[in-house]
Amino acid sequence: MQSTITARGQTVIPAKIRHRFNLSPADKLEWVVEGNVIRVVPVQPDPIAAFRGQGKGGGTARLLQERARDRERE
Repeated sequence: MQSTITARGQTVIPAKIRHRFNLSPADKLEWVVEGNVIRVVPVQPDPIAAFRGQGKGGGTARLLQERARDRERE
């Protein structure tokens, strides 16, 4: 599936993806850059559920970094 970026930097999430992941207008997405790849990941409202199953180790450090970014945005 494809979408177009507007002049304001906005894009539309295709309906099939919104329905599959049960996304609604108030939900947040995280943009993850891995080399030359961009991943868009739904953010779980529960921080524990967000990290469940990651299995990469260093989960505490990542959680603290994410919370620091959240505080900067407030």
